[in-house]
Amino acid sequence: MPPAPDPAPYAWTERTLVRDGVRLSLRDWGGDGRPLLLLHGLAGHVGEWDALARLLHADGHRVVALDQRGHGASERHPADVSRTAYVDDVLAVLDGLGLRNTVLVGQSYGGHAALLTAARHPARLAGAVLVEAGPGGITPQALADVGGWLRAWPVPFPSREAAVAHLGGGPVGEGWADGLERREDGLWPRFDPEVMCASLAENAARSWWEEWAAIGVPVLAVIGQHGFLEGEEYDGMARRLPALRGVCLPGTGHDLHLERPDVLHRLVTEFLAGTPCPGVDSKP
Repeated sequence: MPPAPDPAPYAWTERTLVRDGVRLSLRDWGGDGRPLLLLHGLAGHVGEWDALARLLHADGHRVVALDQRGHGASERHPADVSRTAYVDDVLAVLDGLGLRNTVLVGQSYGGHAALLTAARHPARLAGAVLVEAGPGGITPQALADVGGWLRAWPVPFPSREAAVAHLGGGPVGEGWADGLERREDGLWPRFDPEVMCASLAENAARSWWEEWAAIGVPVLAVIGQHGFLEGEEYDGMARRLPALRGVCLPGTGHDLHLERPDVLHRLVTEFLAGTPCPGVDSKP
């Protein structure tokens, strides 16, 4: 049974950091325990993590969620949308908030940013949870399909109900609709489809197996039974990173963090229990 709603659903503080002139917006849930930084997927928004963030914060963790560049309340049209720029944003958040031995939790495109950060800067992290994310890259056709889908949204949506229905219905549609911006003529996405396509283009040009093999922190991969991560890609991940912990959630899809935040919370909690964090988990 899903957990009861938190009586204080907005128990977070909005913060803003600026890196190289790019505004980055955060939801800082506070907390004194192990730090976790949550990274949403392409065309997503920081609020997708609210259900999981409440649960993790209630456990005593320091929880922060980032609207990645090009999304939400962060800069919508950044000049640099390279994968390196997204990784450097993660580092800027860690530095700006003084987070040490952090565990990154990322879904899809946010999971890819977590993957690259773990490969390039393992000393900054204690671990990474990748939700429906891997190093395999995408095909040019897949990039075109994503762009076509985003451009085809019938915006403005006249009502929240219409948005939820178009975006898949149920908890997935609700989660996507939560990221929309209300204007006088209706509800609009808080991203530019062309920026999204430019952000994803690097993943259509190459794969990231070399970076995957360089990861030096514990990793949990969570995939949906009906998600985007193919079994062949996961098998390659496990071969190259033998210590990888992997879980497939039956009945879920690419947005499993919206479908089953309670189960994801349990999996993250179990992962954290086996991932030492100096200064937090260590006993005198």
